[in-house]
Amino acid sequence: MKPNVLITKPIPAEVESYIAEHCRYTMWNESGPMPTEPYHRLLAEADGLLTTTSDRITKEKLDHAPRLKVISNIGVGYNNFDLDEMKKRGIIGTNTPGVLDETVADLIFGLMLAAARRIAELDAYVRAGRWSEADGANLFGIDVHHRTLGIIGMGRIGEAVARRAKWGFGMNVLYHNRNRKPEAEAELGAQYRPMDRLLAESDFIVLMTPLTPDTRRLIGENEFKLMKNTAVFVNASRGETVDEQALYEALRDRRIYAAGLDVFEREPLSGSHPLASLPNAVLLPHIGSATGRTRADMAKLAAENLVAALEGRRPPNIVTS
Repeated sequence: MKPNVLITKPIPAEVESYIAEHCRYTMWNESGPMPTEPYHRLLAEADGLLTTTSDRITKEKLDHAPRLKVISNIGVGYNNFDLDEMKKRGIIGTNTPGVLDETVADLIFGLMLAAARRIAELDAYVRAGRWSEADGANLFGIDVHHRTLGIIGMGRIGEAVARRAKWGFGMNVLYHNRNRKPEAEAELGAQYRPMDRLLAESDFIVLMTPLTPDTRRLIGENEFKLMKNTAVFVNASRGETVDEQALYEALRDRRIYAAGLDVFEREPLSGSHPLASLPNAVLLPHIGSATGRTRADMAKLAAENLVAALEGRRPPNIVTS
């Protein structure tokens, strides 16, 4: 008998067909997250779970899943997993790195440009009918080309951002990472810096670290004080890597020039959040990988991870062991 799979959100038809070849499945087709009662009921019969990084995999959920062998995330992050509980129960966890790197790097560069050149702010300015012939320096932004970019977290996405910076915009690239990246240093002239020096020297700072106990609130009041008052800060990693109150105060008091944010401590972000009141903050609804093609590729890779584990093969993108 085919293994039984629970899918917590709609997926592309071609991915659904692929899963159907290998598994029996139930898919949640409603908008929004699956309510607790049907989730727990369906988990009780599930051998595999295909879900997203917004789905918190807690001990309570796992207690309702005695047959579960694999949880496959549609997403590169996996901080939604309770890894200790999953390891205790012998449940494999997987993610989808690689297929979204270039798409996320595009968005990061979009945030850099939008924040530096005040694109969202000045779009609203025009729409409000405020543009006049008297405008001049009040519309100025800052250059991106030939400035210094500092990347915190030089993984695949960080390297994709660095390539755009170096070859597209003539930028000087600095980076901070747990391990040195000789290939990036050779290809891009990227220069390693300790965190404090990177923050002090960079005109643009991109945060791309995974969320771990060590990176939670990695950037806070002290780090913003080290940045130039002309610095642009971009976060497309996880919201919890930044102290949002400290970021708000740095932007409000113009201790840094601007920020571009795709992630937040609590999502969706409330329109009454203090950051939403600032003209020098560009705010996006966590859309780093949100193109049709990329999301389809992520779903396909997640399905392949799922099927591999259920067939007793080692998935290509395993995050537990």
